[in-house]
Amino acid sequence: MTVHFIGAGPGAADLLTLRGRDYIHSSPVCLYAGSLVPREILAHAPPGARVVDTAEMNLDEILAEITAAHAAGLDVARVHSGDLSIWSTIAEQIRRLKLLGIPYDVTPGVPAFAAAAAALGQELTLPNVAQTVILTRTSTRSTPMPAGEDLTTLGRTGATLLIHLSITNLDQVTAQLLPLYGESCPVVVAYRVSWPDERILRGTLATIQDMVKASGIDRNALILVGKSLGESSFGESYLYSMHRDRSDDSGQ
Repeated sequence: MTVHFIGAGPGAADLLTLRGRDYIHSSPVCLYAGSLVPREILAHAPPGARVVDTAEMNLDEILAEITAAHAAGLDVARVHSGDLSIWSTIAEQIRRLKLLGIPYDVTPGVPAFAAAAAALGQELTLPNVAQTVILTRTSTRSTPMPAGEDLTTLGRTGATLLIHLSITNLDQVTAQLLPLYGESCPVVVAYRVSWPDERILRGTLATIQDMVKASGIDRNALILVGKSLGESSFGESYLYSMHRDRSDDSGQ
Protein backbone atom coordinates (compact mmCIF):
# COMPACT_ATOMS: atom_id res chain seq x y z
CA MET A 1 0.00 0.00 0.00
CA THR A 2 1.25 3.49 -0.88
CA VAL A 3 -0.06 7.01 -0.36
CA HIS A 4 0.43 8.86 -3.63
CA PHE A 5 0.66 12.62 -3.09
CA ILE A 6 -0.35 14.12 -6.42
CA GLY A 7 -0.12 17.70 -7.65
CA ALA A 8 -3.25 18.19 -9.75
CA GLY A 9 -2.04 21.40 -11.38
CA PRO A 10 -3.60 24.88 -11.42
CA GLY A 11 -7.11 23.89 -12.47
CA ALA A 12 -7.45 22.72 -16.05
CA ALA A 13 -8.07 18.97 -15.97
CA ASP A 14 -5.76 18.32 -18.92
CA LEU A 15 -2.81 19.85 -17.04
CA LEU A 16 -2.76 16.84 -14.72
CA THR A 17 0.35 14.75 -15.39
CA LEU A 18 0.01 11.27 -16.88
CA ARG A 19 1.63 9.81 -13.78
CA GLY A 20 -0.86 11.59 -11.54
CA ARG A 21 -3.77 10.38 -13.68
CA ASP A 22 -2.54 6.77 -13.53
CA TYR A 23 -2.08 6.85 -9.75
CA ILE A 24 -5.59 8.22 -9.28
CA HIS A 25 -6.99 5.53 -11.56
CA SER A 26 -5.21 2.75 -9.65
CA SER A 27 -6.10 3.96 -6.13
CA PRO A 28 -9.28 2.65 -4.43
CA VAL A 29 -9.21 5.68 -2.09
CA CYS A 30 -9.01 9.28 -3.31
CA LEU A 31 -8.67 12.21 -0.92
CA TYR A 32 -8.83 15.57 -2.67
CA ALA A 33 -8.56 19.23 -1.72
CA GLY A 34 -12.09 20.55 -2.13
CA SER A 35 -12.97 23.28 -4.60
CA LEU A 36 -9.36 23.65 -5.78
CA VAL A 37 -9.40 20.32 -7.63
CA PRO A 38 -11.83 20.09 -10.58
CA ARG A 39 -14.33 17.24 -10.75
CA GLU A 40 -12.91 16.14 -14.11
CA ILE A 41 -9.73 15.03 -12.36
CA LEU A 42 -11.69 12.98 -9.84
CA ALA A 43 -13.36 11.22 -12.75
CA HIS A 44 -10.10 9.28 -13.18
CA ALA A 45 -10.81 7.42 -9.92
CA PRO A 46 -11.74 3.75 -10.46
CA PRO A 47 -15.37 2.60 -10.22
CA GLY A 48 -16.43 2.19 -6.62
CA ALA A 49 -13.53 4.22 -5.23
CA ARG A 50 -13.93 6.01 -1.92
CA VAL A 51 -13.68 9.70 -2.89
CA VAL A 52 -13.45 12.12 0.03
CA ASP A 53 -13.35 15.93 0.02
CA THR A 54 -10.88 16.96 2.73
CA ALA A 55 -11.68 20.69 2.63
CA GLU A 56 -13.51 20.65 5.97
CA MET A 57 -11.34 17.95 7.58
CA ASN A 58 -8.49 18.45 10.04
CA LEU A 59 -5.17 16.62 9.88
CA ASP A 60 -6.24 13.93 12.36
CA GLU A 61 -9.35 13.16 10.30
CA ILE A 62 -7.33 12.95 7.09
CA LEU A 63 -4.82 10.62 8.72
CA ALA A 64 -7.66 8.45 9.99
CA GLU A 65 -8.76 7.91 6.38
CA ILE A 66 -5.22 7.04 5.37
CA THR A 67 -4.59 4.65 8.27
CA ALA A 68 -7.88 2.86 7.54
CA ALA A 69 -6.80 2.44 3.91
CA HIS A 70 -3.38 1.24 5.08
CA ALA A 71 -4.97 -1.38 7.32
CA ALA A 72 -7.04 -2.59 4.36
CA GLY A 73 -4.06 -2.60 1.99
CA LEU A 74 -5.58 0.03 -0.29
CA ASP A 75 -3.55 2.62 -2.17
CA VAL A 76 -4.52 6.25 -1.56
CA ALA A 77 -4.42 9.08 -4.10
CA ARG A 78 -3.93 12.23 -2.02
CA VAL A 79 -4.72 14.95 -4.54
CA HIS A 80 -3.70 18.58 -3.96
CA SER A 81 -3.97 21.58 -6.27
CA GLY A 82 -0.98 23.09 -8.06
CA ASP A 83 2.44 21.66 -7.28
CA LEU A 84 3.34 19.96 -4.02
CA SER A 85 6.66 21.71 -3.44
CA ILE A 86 5.11 24.94 -2.10
CA TRP A 87 2.24 25.61 0.34
CA SER A 88 0.75 22.16 -0.14
CA THR A 89 0.78 20.99 3.53
CA ILE A 90 2.28 17.66 2.52
CA ALA A 91 5.20 18.18 4.93
CA GLU A 92 3.05 17.72 8.02
CA GLN A 93 1.21 14.79 6.45
CA ILE A 94 4.47 13.08 5.50
CA ARG A 95 5.82 13.59 9.01
CA ARG A 96 2.82 11.66 10.37
CA LEU A 97 3.17 8.94 7.73
CA LYS A 98 6.81 8.40 8.63
CA LEU A 99 5.90 7.98 12.29
CA LEU A 100 3.21 5.46 11.32
CA GLY A 101 5.46 3.60 8.90
CA ILE A 102 3.12 4.19 5.95
CA PRO A 103 4.83 4.32 2.52
CA TYR A 104 4.32 7.34 0.26
CA ASP A 105 5.57 8.94 -2.92
CA VAL A 106 5.20 12.39 -4.50
CA THR A 107 4.13 13.29 -8.03
CA PRO A 108 4.70 16.95 -8.99
CA GLY A 109 2.11 19.12 -10.70
CA VAL A 110 2.06 22.26 -12.83
CA PRO A 111 2.41 25.21 -10.41
CA ALA A 112 0.08 28.20 -10.56
CA PHE A 113 2.89 30.62 -11.40
CA ALA A 114 3.86 28.57 -14.46
CA ALA A 115 0.24 28.53 -15.62
CA ALA A 116 0.07 32.30 -15.09
CA ALA A 117 3.18 32.88 -17.20
CA ALA A 118 1.68 30.67 -19.92
CA ALA A 119 -1.57 32.67 -19.82
CA LEU A 120 0.47 35.85 -20.23
CA GLY A 121 2.33 34.24 -23.12
CA GLN A 122 5.72 35.20 -21.82
CA GLU A 123 8.87 34.21 -19.98
CA LEU A 124 9.40 35.53 -16.45
CA THR A 125 13.17 35.71 -16.85
CA LEU A 126 14.52 38.00 -19.57
CA PRO A 127 18.19 38.51 -20.52
CA ASN A 128 19.62 41.71 -19.01
CA VAL A 129 16.26 42.52 -17.34
CA ALA A 130 15.32 39.85 -14.80
CA GLN A 131 17.03 36.59 -13.93
CA THR A 132 15.67 35.97 -10.45
CA VAL A 133 12.16 34.91 -9.45
CA ILE A 134 11.02 34.81 -5.82
CA LEU A 135 7.98 32.81 -4.74
CA THR A 136 6.51 34.16 -1.53
CA ARG A 137 3.33 35.13 0.28
CA THR A 138 2.23 37.50 3.03
CA SER A 139 0.65 36.82 6.40
CA THR A 140 -3.14 36.87 6.45
CA ARG A 141 -5.00 34.30 8.51
CA SER A 142 -2.25 31.77 7.86
CA THR A 143 1.08 30.95 9.47
CA PRO A 144 3.20 34.08 10.18
CA MET A 145 6.12 34.79 7.88
CA PRO A 146 9.60 34.05 9.26
CA ALA A 147 11.88 36.97 10.10
CA GLY A 148 13.59 38.42 7.03
CA GLU A 149 11.01 37.16 4.55
CA ASP A 150 8.84 40.28 4.47
CA LEU A 151 8.21 41.99 1.13
CA THR A 152 10.36 44.98 2.02
CA THR A 153 13.37 42.73 2.50
CA LEU A 154 12.68 40.59 -0.56
CA GLY A 155 11.84 43.61 -2.69
CA ARG A 156 15.31 45.07 -2.20
CA THR A 157 16.60 42.36 -4.54
CA GLY A 158 14.65 43.84 -7.46
CA ALA A 159 13.65 40.31 -8.44
CA THR A 160 10.36 39.36 -10.05
CA LEU A 161 8.01 38.59 -7.15
CA LEU A 162 5.30 35.95 -7.42
CA ILE A 163 3.13 36.57 -4.38
CA HIS A 164 0.71 33.81 -3.45
CA LEU A 165 -2.23 33.78 -1.02
CA SER A 166 -2.15 37.55 -0.64
CA ILE A 167 -4.87 39.18 -2.73
CA THR A 168 -6.67 40.33 0.44
CA ASN A 169 -3.40 41.99 1.48
CA LEU A 170 -2.95 43.89 -1.78
CA ASP A 171 -2.86 47.23 0.02
CA GLN A 172 0.10 46.06 2.10
CA VAL A 173 1.80 44.55 -0.95
CA THR A 174 1.66 47.82 -2.90
CA ALA A 175 2.61 49.96 0.12
CA GLN A 176 5.74 47.92 0.76
CA LEU A 177 6.83 47.59 -2.86
CA LEU A 178 6.09 51.09 -4.21
CA PRO A 179 9.22 52.67 -2.67
CA LEU A 180 11.36 49.85 -4.08
CA TYR A 181 9.92 49.21 -7.54
CA GLY A 182 8.26 52.54 -8.35
CA GLU A 183 4.71 53.45 -9.35
CA SER A 184 5.13 52.38 -12.97
CA CYS A 185 6.35 48.86 -12.18
CA PRO A 186 4.14 46.32 -13.98
CA VAL A 187 1.82 44.17 -11.87
CA VAL A 188 -0.35 41.26 -12.95
CA VAL A 189 -3.15 39.70 -10.95
CA ALA A 190 -3.94 36.21 -12.27
CA TYR A 191 -7.26 34.81 -11.03
CA ARG A 192 -8.05 31.09 -11.27
CA VAL A 193 -5.57 30.57 -14.07
CA SER A 194 -6.52 27.76 -16.49
CA TRP A 195 -10.08 27.48 -15.08
CA PRO A 196 -13.00 28.45 -17.37
CA ASP A 197 -13.48 31.70 -15.41
CA GLU A 198 -9.80 32.73 -15.59
CA ARG A 199 -9.19 36.47 -15.45
CA ILE A 200 -5.95 38.41 -15.98
CA LEU A 201 -5.58 42.01 -14.78
CA ARG A 202 -2.58 44.02 -15.99
CA GLY A 203 -1.68 47.24 -14.21
CA THR A 204 1.06 48.92 -12.22
CA LEU A 205 1.81 49.32 -8.55
CA ALA A 206 -0.02 52.64 -8.76
CA THR A 207 -3.17 51.29 -10.44
CA ILE A 208 -3.61 47.64 -9.52
CA GLN A 209 -5.53 48.20 -6.26
CA ASP A 210 -8.34 50.09 -7.98
CA MET A 211 -8.45 47.52 -10.76
CA VAL A 212 -8.78 44.60 -8.34
CA LYS A 213 -11.40 46.42 -6.28
CA ALA A 214 -13.47 47.07 -9.40
CA SER A 215 -13.13 43.45 -10.51
CA GLY A 216 -14.39 41.96 -7.25
CA ILE A 217 -11.53 39.45 -7.12
CA ASP A 218 -10.85 38.55 -3.50
CA ARG A 219 -9.44 35.01 -3.58
CA ASN A 220 -7.68 32.39 -5.71
CA ALA A 221 -5.38 34.97 -7.30
CA LEU A 222 -1.64 35.23 -7.79
CA ILE A 223 0.11 38.63 -7.74
CA LEU A 224 3.11 39.06 -10.06
CA VAL A 225 5.37 42.11 -9.71
CA GLY A 226 8.46 42.94 -11.74
CA LYS A 227 10.02 44.69 -14.71
CA SER A 228 9.97 41.59 -16.91
CA LEU A 229 6.16 41.66 -16.98
CA GLY A 230 6.06 44.75 -19.17
CA GLU A 231 9.46 44.80 -20.84
CA SER A 232 9.76 44.38 -24.61
CA SER A 233 13.35 45.61 -24.92
CA PHE A 234 15.76 42.94 -23.73
CA GLY A 235 18.86 41.12 -24.88
CA GLU A 236 19.13 37.68 -26.41
CA SER A 237 20.31 34.70 -24.41
CA TYR A 238 23.74 33.19 -24.91
CA LEU A 239 22.11 29.81 -25.54
CA TYR A 240 21.27 30.61 -29.17
CA SER A 241 23.85 33.29 -29.81
CA MET A 242 25.85 33.05 -33.05
CA HIS A 243 28.87 34.07 -30.98
CA ARG A 244 28.51 31.20 -28.54
CA ASP A 245 31.43 28.82 -28.15
CA ARG A 246 29.81 25.54 -29.22
CA SER A 247 32.32 23.57 -27.15
CA ASP A 248 30.55 24.99 -24.09
CA ASP A 249 27.59 22.71 -23.32
CA SER A 250 26.23 24.81 -20.49
CA GLY A 251 24.47 27.34 -22.71
CA GLN A 252 24.64 29.89 -19.91
